[in-house]
Amino acid sequence: MWKPSACILCECNCGIEILVGADGRSFDKIRGDKLHPASGGYTCNKALRLDSYQNGHTGRLTKPLRRRADGEFEEIGWDTAITEIAAKLGGIRDTHGGETIFYYGGGGQGNHLGGAYSAATLRAFGARYRSSALAQEKTGEFWVSARMLGNMTRADFEHCEVALFVGKNPYQSHGFPRARSVLKEIAKDPARSMVVIDPVRTDTAELADFHLRVRPGTDVYLLTALAAVLVREDLVAADWLAAHADGLDAVTSVLREVPIAEYCAVSGVDESVVRAVATRIAEAESVAVFEDLGVQMNRDSTVVSYVEKLVWLLTGNFGKRGAQYVPSSLVPLGRDRGYAGDEGPRSPVAGARIISGLVPCNVIAEEILTDHPKRYRAMLVESANPAHSLADSARMREALRALELVVVIDVAMTETARLADYVLPAPTQFEKFEATFFNFDFPRNVFHLRHPVVPALEGVLGEPEIHARLVEASGALTAADYEPLRAAAARGRAEFGQAFLAALADPAKRRLAPVLLYRTLGPTLPHDAAAAAVLWLAAHECARKNPTGVAKAGYGTGVLAGEQLFDAIVSGAHGVEITHDDYAASWDRVSRGRIQLEVPELLAAVAALRDRPAPRSDPDWPFVLSAGERRAFTANTIMRDPSWRRRDPEGRLRISVTDAARLGVAAGDRVRLTTRRGSTEVAVDPTDAMLPGHISLPNGLGLTVDDRTGVAPNELTAAEDRDEWAGTPWHKHVPARLESL
Repeated sequence: MWKPSACILCECNCGIEILVGADGRSFDKIRGDKLHPASGGYTCNKALRLDSYQNGHTGRLTKPLRRRADGEFEEIGWDTAITEIAAKLGGIRDTHGGETIFYYGGGGQGNHLGGAYSAATLRAFGARYRSSALAQEKTGEFWVSARMLGNMTRADFEHCEVALFVGKNPYQSHGFPRARSVLKEIAKDPARSMVVIDPVRTDTAELADFHLRVRPGTDVYLLTALAAVLVREDLVAADWLAAHADGLDAVTSVLREVPIAEYCAVSGVDESVVRAVATRIAEAESVAVFEDLGVQMNRDSTVVSYVEKLVWLLTGNFGKRGAQYVPSSLVPLGRDRGYAGDEGPRSPVAGARIISGLVPCNVIAEEILTDHPKRYRAMLVESANPAHSLADSARMREALRALELVVVIDVAMTETARLADYVLPAPTQFEKFEATFFNFDFPRNVFHLRHPVVPALEGVLGEPEIHARLVEASGALTAADYEPLRAAAARGRAEFGQAFLAALADPAKRRLAPVLLYRTLGPTLPHDAAAAAVLWLAAHECARKNPTGVAKAGYGTGVLAGEQLFDAIVSGAHGVEITHDDYAASWDRVSRGRIQLEVPELLAAVAALRDRPAPRSDPDWPFVLSAGERRAFTANTIMRDPSWRRRDPEGRLRISVTDAARLGVAAGDRVRLTTRRGSTEVAVDPTDAMLPGHISLPNGLGLTVDDRTGVAPNELTAAEDRDEWAGTPWHKHVPARLESL
């Protein structure tokens, strides 16, 4: 029987259909779901191998585990696990304060629904600080977007005349619906152009009209030169900027002083090509831009994000078809207050800027390995693997071992779970109701509540149930709190809504709203979809904030719209359209109604580039390692079965043909790769896709099920190598050296 679901390996979460085998568990076939309102039957090769996630050799967990005094794990019951964990969290809260309890995770690319309940657990125990993978990827861009527009932006590549990708290879990493099909459509259309800024000749660069093959780590020089050409050649949209933006004079005064030829030379890109690209962008009816990890995990990442946005704002590419837009949302992600200078929240020990509520990943170990009275003392890790995925794995392991309590909620015995005091097993993403909150489509936005494809294994509990039990064990909620809401729910949704809003008048209950919904509204939902209860409030908020878009999507107006939207979400096994916006709606989501071109501290950093010594190669570390490249058969670390990779199963080190010849190595030969933090042996793959001096390892390898397969990139990275503004890591710019063996 074919069952609808979605791929979980990138943010797009394309709709798929799964043919479940006669055993009721195996995925015999997988195909694109033609009824999915966003992907419409499209899928890439990676989704077709998802049986390796569900049924592969992964180290699956089915019983709660507790670490004994001798360091080994023993199986325990759920009641024991919940009681002991709640008691220990409560003890740490009472002795040291709830702010010493730290939360990491909450979901990967496709599993955010369970993490939505974590907020109640954190509030029940007084926890304040949290982080996730977004804090080592996107927070610099979140902060810049907040300062300039007051909101995050995405881009309309399906309709753009010019597509610009900065440190982005969407042919492999996707990032927008039907990515490979859209890329091919742009490449085939003589009226459209594609521009790629990337040191690597990627699959996307192969399709591009302009490949600006920037020297690794010099993107800030190249983008500043590009923006300067726009200003110096009077290619900016002056009338549009006068109508919609502030700060133009400050920006242009800095960009007019940029030594364009010098910056192009530093970046390794011919000045004539930069000027040609500037002209093409300025003359286009619409330009869509996507920056990604190639620059967001690199030197100057936050400043790069700022200048990248200046390029499309100076040319008027916002709030129209084929350009940048602000998406609607069901559950907002990436929102930040945009505090200036030293304002805003900071982490307790390192004093690092907290953006979008997230502590920078690169300071987490620093927040633990100290005698500071406010150091983190307990860590709750949910659907994440920081011992493997964060910079400087050795130091992260040391930090985890130093904590008084580590609790991991996960599907498998991950590298982080092996260091935990308690491990709580959860269902896979195909054994429960699940969803992604990466809902960024426009003008028609889509949400997909995925229904279970196969039953959960005996012995596991869903994350909403785990969080509800922890909250109840803390004493924060009791049956008496549930009874009036359950009675109201039995009389219908309208009475429940009134009773629930009345309950929220109590600040203590408001902080625990997800669990209140799960325990009271949840049991009344069709399809046994109790886990979806938290989306009821989200649906009403969506309808309240965007009544026009929700109504245009077919859900009526007022309170009725929220209820109809929620019902559609719960019943829509293939996904549903949640909003239908006009392009002008983006302007309603610009916080001040006008774009702020000038971000003083970042503009000052752009001006200061002239006084900064040009980057030079270090003879002791002559290579730049990109630690974590997305390839045809790599994914995030939920893909633990190494047999899923049909190509490059060992994860070879890509190296230029020139460097291979100099070292005297051929394909498959092994070299010693050394960084300031570690050393390993790895087989090489010489290719002319790499520039001399630039090398790369794939992401998602170095996991241990029985044996370790490939190199774990973060054994080679350093936590101190991070962006000065957002604290994001320099995973794409790791100084290294190679020796032939």
